Amino acid sequence: MLLTVKEVAQRLRASPAMVYRLYHSGLLKMIKIGSLKCREETLNEFIEKYDGYDVSFPELGARKL
Repeated sequence: MLLTVKEVAQRLRASPAMVYRLYHSGLLKMIKIGSLKCREETLNEFIEKYDGYDVSFPELGARKL
């Protein structure tokens, strides 16, 4: 299933702007089909991979908590 930026933001309890920052920093992979979309599996992998990390400032990379 493909999720919109808004849906990804809702699942992460973050803003759409943060989702775009995660994407542009390379931490979150997305696909563009008209607009950016994220596979549900990719989002789950992102959450697993960065569990225990601070990604508040994705431009700086992920930092272990």
